Amino acid sequence: MKTRNCLIALFVLSVSLGSCVSNKKYAQLQNDYNTTRESLIECNAEGRNLKSQLESAQKSNVELRNGLASLKSTLDQSMNQNLQGSVNIAKLVDEVNASNKYIKQLVDAKSKSDSLNIALTNKLTRSLSNEELKDVDVKVLKGVVYISLADNMLFKSGSYEISSRAMETLSKIAKIIKDYDDYDVLVEGNTDNVPISRTNIRNNWDLSALRASSVVQCLQNDFGINPSRLSAAGRGEFNPISDNDTEVGKQRNRRTEIIITPKLDQFLDLIDHAPESEQK
Repeated sequence: MKTRNCLIALFVLSVSLGSCVSNKKYAQLQNDYNTTRESLIECNAEGRNLKSQLESAQKSNVELRNGLASLKSTLDQSMNQNLQGSVNIAKLVDEVNASNKYIKQLVDAKSKSDSLNIALTNKLTRSLSNEELKDVDVKVLKGVVYISLADNMLFKSGSYEISSRAMETLSKIAKIIKDYDDYDVLVEGNTDNVPISRTNIRNNWDLSALRASSVVQCLQNDFGINPSRLSAAGRGEFNPISDNDTEVGKQRNRRTEIIITPKLDQFLDLIDHAPESEQK
């Protein structure tokens, strides 16, 4: 604005003095005016251009600031998620380690159980004579010792009174049971499917239960086994190991089984109480 006023004043002065200056001087002044005017126009245009550039730069600056804030927020959220993920991974690792420890304890306990059963079986079979082994079958299934005694060795046909022949064999079995005093003993009576009916025996259920009870009482009364370790069960004809179509099959089914199971408190505690992972 100040430059424009100067130009106007100069123009007025030139007009008023037109009569006082030469045409050559006037032309020079006129040329200077035009040059100055063009420069002013260019300056104004350049100023508007610079202003437009400034506004654009300011707008870009605002957008950059907003973008930076958004990026910072995203980065903070990602870091928090990574931190939480690290915590979850650490917790998962602890749980896996606890599970592995639990499994190892179970395996060790089962190995101990199997070792005891094998030792018991070997000791028992070594104590029996070859003749006795014909009527006694010893095996380990799923960590449990099964001693199967033939019916004709223990009892007379249709009777639940233990024969004198069986006492020597039962004495050897009782010695093993007494040596392993942490074991429970279940005696199961089994019959074939031939019906029986006597004054004091109604059916095969009765016969099998009475035979199991006779063996249990013999182990207690004659060989001093703690009765709290003993159980008696009768399964009648309903737990066959062979068919009943042949005499051999029936003979195999007529048996009394002494089932010896170790009482491993540690193993049972592990089953009941799995280790808990630590809370983070």
